[in-house]
Amino acid sequence: MKKTTNYLIILIVLFTFQQNVFAQPSAKKLYKYPFGVQAYTFRNHFPKDVVGTLDKIQKMGITEIETSGAKGVTDEEYKKLCDARGIVIPSTGAGYDQLEKKSQDIVTKAKIFNASYVMCAWIPHKGDNFTIEDAKKAVEVFNNAGKFLKENGLTFCYHPHGYEFRPYENGTLLDYLIKNTNPEFVSFEMDVLWILHGGGNPVKLLKTYGNRWKLMHVKDLKKGVVGNFSGGTPAENDVVLGTGQADWKNIFKQSNKIGIKHYFIEDESEHELENVPLSIEYLKNLK
Repeated sequence: MKKTTNYLIILIVLFTFQQNVFAQPSAKKLYKYPFGVQAYTFRNHFPKDVVGTLDKIQKMGITEIETSGAKGVTDEEYKKLCDARGIVIPSTGAGYDQLEKKSQDIVTKAKIFNASYVMCAWIPHKGDNFTIEDAKKAVEVFNNAGKFLKENGLTFCYHPHGYEFRPYENGTLLDYLIKNTNPEFVSFEMDVLWILHGGGNPVKLLKTYGNRWKLMHVKDLKKGVVGNFSGGTPAENDVVLGTGQADWKNIFKQSNKIGIKHYFIEDESEHELENVPLSIEYLKNLK
């Protein structure tokens, strides 16, 4: 009887140990969200074959896409093609000029896609010289457009592109944009590569501005690349996640804290068919 009791105790201890050991890895996973992609990643594919491109995206295990649609199909057709493949469209894009005009076309497209967010990725400016005057004009445009979009059930997000890191007063022009836009109407989408390229710190910015960040482009900058304020870099400087400069562990720790739920992998290299699956595997195994 005593031996049987001892065996039972040993079995219980081993079972408990096993449960703890095997439960810990999944509990520590940092990336817990659907896999998304920015449609620009497949810019060389969509013009040739919309259906085939969406098939490729589906086979990669991607279930979210940020897109403005594709040439050759209507927005309604595009949405049906995505629906058939279990791909949802949380976010769509709009041009600065459309926002300035508060174009109803932005709302129409977003409603067709059943999107919740509208993003803009560029503020017009001359050459590489983004100025305080450009920033002031953008604040006005974004506040007005953001109010218009909120009235239509949508959240506006500006996507900084690196040129906003020019110094201004005690910070940068990006600080100016965030502090002077109305949080009720204007949110932001972080593109990690462009933040790094402009000289910014993604983790610090997530901590500083919290839930002003609603979306993220998951994108890595090649090691050794020194950025600038141009808002541009050769396509080959986009690399597989985890092989570049980004501190993904701390980025996701912070983005989890502030509640970002939609992440779009973007790869502007010419190796997207190889790179995107490798980036997805990296996210799956990030702990």
